[in-house]
Amino acid sequence: MAIINVTPDSFSGPGYLSRDAALRAAEQAVADGAEILDVGGESSRPGAQAVSEQEELDRVIPVVEALAQLNTPISVDTVKPVVMRESIRAGADMINDIAAFRAPGALEAVKDSGAALCVMHMQGEPGTMQLAPTYGDVLIDVERFLVQRLEVLQHAGVSEERIVLDPGFGFGKTLDHNLALLKGLAGFCGGRLPVLVGISRKTMLGEISGRPVGDRVVVGAAAALVAVQNGARIVRTHDVGATRDVLRLWERLA
Repeated sequence: MAIINVTPDSFSGPGYLSRDAALRAAEQAVADGAEILDVGGESSRPGAQAVSEQEELDRVIPVVEALAQLNTPISVDTVKPVVMRESIRAGADMINDIAAFRAPGALEAVKDSGAALCVMHMQGEPGTMQLAPTYGDVLIDVERFLVQRLEVLQHAGVSEERIVLDPGFGFGKTLDHNLALLKGLAGFCGGRLPVLVGISRKTMLGEISGRPVGDRVVVGAAAALVAVQNGARIVRTHDVGATRDVLRLWERLA
């Protein structure tokens, strides 16, 4: 899954701030091996400020419409029900919600659409989530939350086949929490559903490697490989080519 940010304030740097720039980035990502394109119009980095519905719509919808010509599944990363609804109308195949469809109206916006739904765990909210994250047992606590959200979606009539789970690396977690989740992916939620992992360029990789955000391609590709070896079905990355190369090598040896 290639990250196509259309925000000026992503933690990894300014995104693609025009429709044409986003389309060119997506075309390159597909050429590099991306199989899903994940469009985000609001930064969720620690300390990020919220944007209005209209601003997010203005950023995201023209890009979704443009990417539809690539015949590659499109995901939209949003917590706003209006953006979810309009993105699906514009051609999105998946809604990737860091708030796990808890916002008022979010479940109603997606439940009858047929779109895939990525349900993520986050402790707190982006503005404060990294101040002092604490868990009894991070793996048990994250699994419990995701199973509860899965039950809510199923009760609303969402088929289990539409759902992907994301443990939320870096979203209210310390380095030790993140590493425990990475190690525990193999049996995550009993292996019932596909797991999406997003570690690319994140602070945990900087803490391990000592490298700045823009120089975490190698450690990020290695982390993606470990995630897949431990059971992840989707890896979300800024660095598609390097990640694909590492996974292709592993596939040939498996």
